[in-house]
Amino acid sequence: MEEYDLSLRIPDIDLSRVELEWKRFRNNIPEVWKLNNDGREFQVGEAMKARGLTAHYPIVLVPGIVSTGLESWSTSPEYRAFFREKLWGGFNMVSQVIFNREKWISAMMLDPVTGLDPPGVKIRAAEGIGAASSFMTGYWLWSKIVENLAVVNYDTNNLHLAPYDWRLSMWNLEERDGYFSKLKATIEGFKERQGKKTVIAAHSMGSTVMLYFFKWVESPEHGGGGSDWVENHIESYISIAGTHLGVAKAMAAFLSGEMKDTVQMNPAGAYVLERFFSRKERQKLFCSWAGSASMWIKGGTDVWGDADWAPDDEPGSSHTHGELIAFRQAAVPLSVHNIASSVEPTKNMTADDASTWILQRTPSTFQKMIWANYSFGIERDERVLKKNALDPRKWTNPLEVQLPNAPSMRIICVYGHGKETERSYWYAHGPHEYEESFVEDEHSTCTDSTDKCNHHTPRPPLDTSSSRANWIDADYTQETTTPKVRNGVKMGEGDGTVSLLSLGAMCAEGWKRPRWNPGGIQVTTVELPHQPAPNIPRGGANTSDHVDILGSTGLNELILKVVTGAGHEVEDRFVSRIREFAQRVRWD
Repeated sequence: MEEYDLSLRIPDIDLSRVELEWKRFRNNIPEVWKLNNDGREFQVGEAMKARGLTAHYPIVLVPGIVSTGLESWSTSPEYRAFFREKLWGGFNMVSQVIFNREKWISAMMLDPVTGLDPPGVKIRAAEGIGAASSFMTGYWLWSKIVENLAVVNYDTNNLHLAPYDWRLSMWNLEERDGYFSKLKATIEGFKERQGKKTVIAAHSMGSTVMLYFFKWVESPEHGGGGSDWVENHIESYISIAGTHLGVAKAMAAFLSGEMKDTVQMNPAGAYVLERFFSRKERQKLFCSWAGSASMWIKGGTDVWGDADWAPDDEPGSSHTHGELIAFRQAAVPLSVHNIASSVEPTKNMTADDASTWILQRTPSTFQKMIWANYSFGIERDERVLKKNALDPRKWTNPLEVQLPNAPSMRIICVYGHGKETERSYWYAHGPHEYEESFVEDEHSTCTDSTDKCNHHTPRPPLDTSSSRANWIDADYTQETTTPKVRNGVKMGEGDGTVSLLSLGAMCAEGWKRPRWNPGGIQVTTVELPHQPAPNIPRGGANTSDHVDILGSTGLNELILKVVTGAGHEVEDRFVSRIREFAQRVRWD
């Protein structure tokens, strides 16, 4: 044997940088995030099992934005090193960003025109229960719920996690991946094999995905299920921390690439984007991820308020949340930019003003994408609401479509309350500078034979050679005012990520109205107070943080009651003033 050299020869690679960045990454996440277990594993399931409850309805879990891991299927030479590696989620994401940063960016960005894979790149959602159980080792997402479901006899025969590529628009989810067709087939398969309707539990952006699915599956031009498909196949729909009316944070992400916990980003994901990318680079990524635009706030001033008022303003407020974006300093006259006189760069802006202003500061490809896929208004005419059932652009907006005609289905909105949440902003102006993101990608392609890419004239962007930089005024903090201002962010009520208005207004009031709920679906609202234990990882049993709620005892008990046939025990529970706020919304 001595004549053979059987030793393993490893190339001389300096791994010290990986080790250093990994230490920084772990240190960046507070200590309580690091431990995967806290002693509560399987306890809710065991308690339900002791009551004699067992699996009754099949269940589908729909994750939120950035929750699903994304892996590379690219075989082109420049991306072959990524093949079957996770580019989003897991430690591999960190190492790829360190050593292959430019390749990682080009792989993760979508074609700005088609919203699909760029040439030579193929990224797909990971599959299976593990696709969204944990973001990476030690940071769980759906795993606590899966553990408790398993105790009451759930497995892959009656439990399905429906991961998706959250970067894509809803239209492209079906166009590229057949996502909604597969989801429909899964639910129909459960009904055929088990003779039971399905319970759907969707978290965060997943609630928007499901709203789209309900209209898609009914549409004769799409799912073809007919107007009674939902009634015949869905037992209950549980919306967990649903982003029904949008997220103020998303607006900051598109405008300036701000990452102050932006777009429901968990600490692990936020660290990577903040540590290695500039605001401009983040903005460019967000503007290519059409799926994230589904978070755009909906309902305009009727929901979010105007210059004098907002439904969720507190008594004695020194500044209204109705001015979504406000400035403390004067800037260049609007004529310099040839901007429509109705929207001044220095004027404090409502939701409607801000939407226009933000779009003017994004590439025309992003503007076309918004127009082709989304609508953010409010529709009160029931005849138009019925017509909107045939317009996919309306399907992600609960204010512009009606719920399915499914009187036996139940909707349960469950979300947290009691954690300060970004609601509106103080912004600052900077000097004019070259803005790379305004230059259209010369390599972008349009392959739509119907000329879908060119049927909309975008709003005129600012001068493509330079634009005025804008950012959250982080120097401004005023903790003694109402609302509190912290580093340029005006704080309101919510779950730490989504404002209370978005979480609960449709559930407590909007969907109680026949205009948007013609089938009379029973809508139950369950608010879970945020009462984290300071010394327990992820807040323990009583947290209701936007992400950590997935491991809370209250949510796990609710889901298990519904799927085991004890859903009648779930009743309205309010701990906030959402009913008062919702009544102030201008529904009529």
